[in-house]
Amino acid sequence: MKRKETTDHISTLLGMGTTIEGTLVFQDTIRLDGKVVGKIVSEKGTLVVGERGHVEAEIQVGTAIVNGTVNGNIKASERIDVHAPATINGDIQAPVISIETGVAFNGKCAMTKPVAQPASPPPTSEKPADKKPA
Repeated sequence: MKRKETTDHISTLLGMGTTIEGTLVFQDTIRLDGKVVGKIVSEKGTLVVGERGHVEAEIQVGTAIVNGTVNGNIKASERIDVHAPATINGDIQAPVISIETGVAFNGKCAMTKPVAQPASPPPTSEKPADKKPA
């Protein structure tokens, strides 16, 4: 089966031989073929870790597509797709998670759904039946 990367266009590319240390904040789509050490953050953006990409960071993005190596936790608000020959050493969390055969994954996996906003205020803990007559 041919893999499909859900990236219409890549707005930023970190090429091989490039290293960034610190916090990387981005929008749209970024592809990492180099090394990032620190933290990667994007509210709704897509992170693509190429086969030669190496990330040692805490990741919090909209979508994560991993083909390379990630040492750190990944939290995605939309989805995480992991393709061989990827290696992940850390916990992953997203509402939709896809892990292909041949991936090395060492960590915990949690499939969380987006938190729905309540339509009405939550009920109060005090009930009229709990009160004793005077």
